[in-house]
Amino acid sequence: MSDQLIKEFEQEYKEKKASYPDFRSGDTIVVAVKIKEGNKERIQNFQGTVIQRRNEGSNGETFTVRKISNGVGLERIFPIASPNIDSIKIIRAGKVRRARLFYLKGRKGKSARIKEKMSR
Repeated sequence: MSDQLIKEFEQEYKEKKASYPDFRSGDTIVVAVKIKEGNKERIQNFQGTVIQRRNEGSNGETFTVRKISNGVGLERIFPIASPNIDSIKIIRAGKVRRARLFYLKGRKGKSARIKEKMSR
């Protein structure tokens, strides 16, 4: 019984993940998040740079997005299988040499920029 439930959940997860574009750390993305306020539901965009992806390929995969809002750094962790994520769009593909970009936390302005990956 429980094995069947796990397989159904994993199948649902694979279908949801397949609908998202393939993004990596360093990419600038827009995550459309569903927000409930009382009995209303709306979609709010969260645009920022992907700092890390954890547990890729598993059901517990998460990714962290960082943005600067009014001079304050804001980070948000999203589970990729979350029903609250409506869509993910890639704005820019970043050219980085690391999987985890925690060094961006201590930087601001020009030093916090990431080069753009040139596509053919």
